Amino acid sequence: MFVQEEKIFAGKMLKIHICTMDGTEWLEEVTEDTTVEKLKERCLKHYVHGSLEDPKTLTHHKLIHAATERVLTDTKTVADENLKDKDVLLLIKKRPPPTPPKMAEVSSDEKKKQDNKAPDKDAILKATASLSTRHTDRTVAQHNIRDFQTELRKILVSLIEVAQKLLALNPDAVELFKKANAMLDEDEEDRVDETALQQLTEMGFPESRAIKALRLNHMSVTQAMEWLIEHVDDPSVDSPLPGQDSSGAAGATAAPTPGPSASASASSSTDESSRQDELTEIFKRIRRKREFRPDSRAVIALMEMGFDEKEVIDALRVNNNQQDAACEWLLGDRKPSPEDLDKGIDTNSPLFQAILENPVVQLGLTNPKTLLAFEDMLENPLNSTQWMNDPETGPVMLQISRIFQTLNRT
Repeated sequence: MFVQEEKIFAGKMLKIHICTMDGTEWLEEVTEDTTVEKLKERCLKHYVHGSLEDPKTLTHHKLIHAATERVLTDTKTVADENLKDKDVLLLIKKRPPPTPPKMAEVSSDEKKKQDNKAPDKDAILKATASLSTRHTDRTVAQHNIRDFQTELRKILVSLIEVAQKLLALNPDAVELFKKANAMLDEDEEDRVDETALQQLTEMGFPESRAIKALRLNHMSVTQAMEWLIEHVDDPSVDSPLPGQDSSGAAGATAAPTPGPSASASASSSTDESSRQDELTEIFKRIRRKREFRPDSRAVIALMEMGFDEKEVIDALRVNNNQQDAACEWLLGDRKPSPEDLDKGIDTNSPLFQAILENPVVQLGLTNPKTLLAFEDMLENPLNSTQWMNDPETGPVMLQISRIFQTLNRT
């Protein structure tokens, strides 16, 4: 007795639920090795009640797995498509492809695109050839629009020299600077940027730790946050900062008193010399306190790239402790140089003369705190905001900014 081979090796029989768009439903029994194309053919024969007159009808339809919204591939088998018993398939006619546009329509669209196309450089030059030339020195004009932060450093360098000369003429200069130096120590110990502190406490850091982190990182929120994260498991994280050594401020010796036998002129000369020496020492102490302190993390990161420590510190000083900018400076032409940072503005320039003629600035230059503020901003630009909000130094900085902006626009 002859038995067909496909019957012997036939797979498991499945009952598949078929649905059409017009609501017709029926069951198709298929084996697991039946191809999707064969199943689709059987469904179409059932749907049209007979043979398929147009052979393209088969290619114009598709089967979709209802549960997964997956289009079944004609060449795969039922098993390959992972169909299960009583799965639901949708028999849908494929959407016909869009008809290609006629040549006349294509030409019309291309013409519209050409009409709406922006003119190229040659067309612009041709259309403007008869116009008179204006503003040819545009590059120079743009170059003269100076950046305030870049110029501010030069202004501060020159104003510091003026302030030192003015304050040195004051007979009480030594005592003023001793008090200012002590006030500087007090400010460093007590002053905290309230906005920066609020940002850190809102992140969940304890207030005492946040204050300590801000003082250690010159009130920089980003650096303070990194410090807090690094020292979260440090047992000494809550220990208070060591007190500032105030002996420097109080340790300045008074000018030697001339003996009774000395002449009046010699006595005056000796007093003046001692006073100048003492002022010089106080200036040095102030500058040592305000010397630039590079970000240790940035130093390590840049040195790991192969740069020397000295050039890394120079790069961070030039770029206000900004690691990315310092890296670009190291890889670029290294302008401005560290030496350029100590150069002041031209004292004969209209900008500097206008600043010196301002009454608010004139009065501020006689205040030792203004000099301290200038020194601080010179080496730690991130502290500028604090001095701008200070009732004594803020008005001076505001006037400098206004004068610069006014002259820069003109």
